[in-house]
Amino acid sequence: MTAGPVKTSNTHSPMISLDNVTKQYGLKTAVREMSLEIPAGELFAFLGPNGAGKTTTIKMLCGLLFPTSGVVRVGGFDLRTDGGRARQLLSYVPDQPYLYEKLTGREFLHFIADMYGVPPVHGRLRVADVIERFELGPFVDNLTESYSHGMRQRTVFASALVHDPKVLIVDEPTVGLDPRGVRQLKDLLRSQADGGTTVFLSSHSLDVVQELADRIAVVDHGRLIGCGTLGALRTQAAVDGSLEDVFLKLTEPGADGVAPAADKGVKTAL
Repeated sequence: MTAGPVKTSNTHSPMISLDNVTKQYGLKTAVREMSLEIPAGELFAFLGPNGAGKTTTIKMLCGLLFPTSGVVRVGGFDLRTDGGRARQLLSYVPDQPYLYEKLTGREFLHFIADMYGVPPVHGRLRVADVIERFELGPFVDNLTESYSHGMRQRTVFASALVHDPKVLIVDEPTVGLDPRGVRQLKDLLRSQADGGTTVFLSSHSLDVVQELADRIAVVDHGRLIGCGTLGALRTQAAVDGSLEDVFLKLTEPGADGVAPAADKGVKTAL
């Protein structure tokens, strides 16, 4: 990987773009004709029932899977044809934090910085910065096999930010966190978006999404059935209630919502 920051292919293009994306596994269609545009600095939530296609979509955004048809871009780079440059721009935090058990936290952070091609001097500064930011000092020189879930989560988030990603993809980040940890996580995600990072959040914690998200997408059976601000989704669902009420209405059996085309890629006010 090349050292130093990677520029997007077009400063005016969305940071995340799915253009008519379909993903099939044999006869099963996991994602069907999905189109999304997400600009820089937006905290975008991605919701759906189990089996709705969320995990498949995330894997395509990370370049772990390729679509059967359509194009997935990060920073303007096609994940299929320019995957190396696209992946340089993003970080992915999965629902189960994974660390190399026989490395210390500090060694793991340096490994991640090296993997992204961060120059050694800058890498040491970045590692020191995230250690302080995530309060890893008391345990960062212990083997990660000894870490609690909360310690693992903090270390994984630190590693995700060590190379200053432009896109942060987060899957179910509140699992196993205590209330203080959830509050810190919410503050982190909001500050990242406010600083210009595109945050793509997949979560079943609808109260967290309602508090944080600029826009919300709802998917069901592989289709995008709603996308917009909470206000726009309330209008679409004809429900003047919480995000939970709106979500249940849009995904109830027999519902056939369609995402408003005019809202694609646009931050509207509530």
